[in-house]
Amino acid sequence: MITLLSAEARRLLSTRLWVWALAAAVFTGVLVSVMALAGPENFDPPMPALSTAQGTRLVLGMAGLLAFVPALLGTTAVTAEYRHQTITFTYLFVPRRGTVLAAKLGIYGVAGLAYGLVVAVLAGAGLAVAAAVHGITLGLPTGELVGLLLRIAVMMAVYTLLGVAFGALLRNQVTALAVLGGYFYMGETLLLLIPGVNTMYPFLPGGASSALTGFTFLADAVAQTGISAPHLLSAPLGALVLLGYAVVAAVLAFATSLRRDVA
Repeated sequence: MITLLSAEARRLLSTRLWVWALAAAVFTGVLVSVMALAGPENFDPPMPALSTAQGTRLVLGMAGLLAFVPALLGTTAVTAEYRHQTITFTYLFVPRRGTVLAAKLGIYGVAGLAYGLVVAVLAGAGLAVAAAVHGITLGLPTGELVGLLLRIAVMMAVYTLLGVAFGALLRNQVTALAVLGGYFYMGETLLLLIPGVNTMYPFLPGGASSALTGFTFLADAVAQTGISAPHLLSAPLGALVLLGYAVVAAVLAFATSLRRDVA
C-alpha cells in the first residue's frame, strides 16, 4: 500500500494538475483578501463590516462558493487516467482495484487538505492585513476565526475526495466535469429558488458547506425575494452531511470499479 501511495503521489506531481490546483487555491485566498481589503460595507449593496462577526463570516464564506474547484480537480485527476488509458497499466500492476481507489482517495485527500490550508492561510492573512489597514478589530475572536479557517481547509479536502469518487463513478471526463460543474455552479442555486423544494437545500453539499462555514448569504438573498428560505443545519451536522456524501460516493465507486471493465 505504501508503494501504491508513493506511486499516486508521483503521478500527481508529474503532471501539471498540482500547478493548476495551487494556482486555484492562491486565487481563492487572494480573492477573499481583496474583498476584505475593499471592505464588505463598501459593496453594492452594502454588507456588514469586518468589525462584525457576520461580516467576517461573509467574506470567508465566499471561499466556500469556490469549494467545487477542488472537486473538479479531483474528478479530473481520476477521469484523465481513463481518458488516456493509463488506468489499464495501473490495474495490470495492481489487480486489486479497491486498493488502487483507496490509494487515490488517500493521496488526493491529503492534496485537498493542502489546497484548503493554502486558501485558509492566505484568507486569514488577508483578513489580518485588512483589519490593520482599516484600523478595526475583526468581528470574530482569534480562536473562533482559526477554527473557521480550519473548517474551510477540511471542507476543501472533503470536496476533493468527493470529486475523486465521482470521477471513479462516471469515468468519462467530459461528462463527469459537466455534471459536477453544472450541479455546483447552477443546480443548487436553482433548487434554492424553488419554494418547497428548497427545503432540501440544507442537506445538499452546498447547504452543508454553508452550515459548516456559517455562510448564510445565499439563503438571505433568497429570503429578500419573498421566497421562504430554509434554515441551515448546525456546523457539526453540516460537516457530517458533507462527509456523508463523500463516503457514499466512495462506497459506490468501490462497488462499481470492482465490476466494470476498463474500456
